[in-house]
Amino acid sequence: MSISRVFTVFALLIMGLTMSITSIQNIAQAANHREAPITAIDDEADIPDVFAFVSYDPSDPSASDKVTMIVTYDPFLEPGNGPTYFPFDPEILYAIRVDNDHDAVEDIVFEFRFQNEIRLPNVFTAYVGALGGVNAPANSPDDLNGNSTVGQLVVPPAITALDGPGSEGLGLRQSYTVTMVKGKKRTVLQNANGGSLFKVPTNAGPRTMPNYPLLFEQGIYKLDNGVKSFAGTVDDPFWLDLGAAFDSFNFRTQGFVVQGVLTDEQDADDFNNYASDEFSGYNVNAIAIEVPIELLTSDGEIHSASEPESTIGMWGTSSRPTKKTFRGPGEDPRLSRRFTQIQRMANPLINELIIGIGFKDKFSMAQPKNDAEFSDFFLDPVIARVLNSVYEALFGPNILPIPNVPRLDLLPLVQYTAPIAPEGTPTGPIADLLRLNTGVPPTPPDQQSRLGFLTVLDDDEFNDDPAGFPNGRRVIDDVIDITSRVAVGVLNPDFNIFPHNRIGDGVNANDVLPYRTSFPYLNYPNDGRNSRHVDPGEFGCTGTDTGFCPVD
Repeated sequence: MSISRVFTVFALLIMGLTMSITSIQNIAQAANHREAPITAIDDEADIPDVFAFVSYDPSDPSASDKVTMIVTYDPFLEPGNGPTYFPFDPEILYAIRVDNDHDAVEDIVFEFRFQNEIRLPNVFTAYVGALGGVNAPANSPDDLNGNSTVGQLVVPPAITALDGPGSEGLGLRQSYTVTMVKGKKRTVLQNANGGSLFKVPTNAGPRTMPNYPLLFEQGIYKLDNGVKSFAGTVDDPFWLDLGAAFDSFNFRTQGFVVQGVLTDEQDADDFNNYASDEFSGYNVNAIAIEVPIELLTSDGEIHSASEPESTIGMWGTSSRPTKKTFRGPGEDPRLSRRFTQIQRMANPLINELIIGIGFKDKFSMAQPKNDAEFSDFFLDPVIARVLNSVYEALFGPNILPIPNVPRLDLLPLVQYTAPIAPEGTPTGPIADLLRLNTGVPPTPPDQQSRLGFLTVLDDDEFNDDPAGFPNGRRVIDDVIDITSRVAVGVLNPDFNIFPHNRIGDGVNANDVLPYRTSFPYLNYPNDGRNSRHVDPGEFGCTGTDTGFCPVD
């Protein structure tokens, strides 16, 4: 995941100042879901998570001929944090990039750009609405000019639409464009039904948005070439006992003397949590696109899993104009037409848990094709040494041995190689890409496992789920458990043993269930009025005997 934001405010006070992005690189310290120092102070540019998978909508007979790609931005959005809530930044170029010829260079790019529309400039909040509209009552005072206000509309109707009747209360509305770039050809993908594409706002609450699911569905658009798009605020699809992970992997005791080791019963449970999910109750912004596989492969064809052309790599980026000139009050700043990459993400937790803090900014702004300079982090990951050292120190010798370096078992994460890419696929350079074999059929939702591809390593072939991370990534994949186990060697048969293959944080599922099984596969955002977070010691860990989350 990520587990990965707006320039410093004081710069806004200096009118006429031209600001270079590179000048802010070394200001802040790193934090979670804000992987690098540069994004710790630029939330809107930060990428928490990236997903790519063959679509598996049971209601769509052609779903397996399409790929869904999702990139989330701007983490830890408190649902009730108005009045402007969580718009995308119109200055940022948000992009989904795809490599289809195995050289770690983008061949197809989908660019998302947003525009603001202030529709209720005199209203104090971005979203307002109630009932069918509320008029001033009989005891309403006159206005400042002495005119009667009785009967005048004070509150617009509840928000039930993104456009037209029912949208009057969207005081801050965002529209967006999707541009497909192949080589030098740029194609703006149009709404198949005509009209604009609108960002789905967050759920301000039941009075303002009484039928939020209806509003959400309106934000799913069919575009040219069989493409679908979505942009909006959603429930953060990531889950993790974050505090325990960053307390030097101090996972809470589950069922053994060794901490952070799941029992067989707990490990098989994909729907209950045994520890607190620090992302519960938070929202995040997301862009999502569903694309026919033919648009993504190098030759425009659908291939079987055994053909090299079937495997693609993808990553998400955010980029800002290289220069921004502030002018006078009320005037828009002047932005350069050239962009500088602020953040990129592909495999979950690479920047978060693999790249050293002194290199995170450089990694965030680098291109995947140049990732060989980070190969020491990939092939000798510190996270593996930390787990090995801590477990050995606390729980006895030879509890958690790890493979010798270089860690060739980790190459599938950073090259086109087995078991994801088929034999004959050019390995390409070492590069952080989320690799997806589009020829592997999607696993039906009722047969999916949170452990994804790791199930193939088990003895029970009836539980195999080869369509999950690290073969792409779905929203149901438990990447912290998978990554922790991969780090200590389970991709090497000699280390696919207990307790290596049972390490976990005890958070096995997202806080919002069930998972959505149709595009965009993301759940509705948490309600701004009624949301809550589940913390250690609080009720909300459904897998425990009491329902309360453990503290130790």
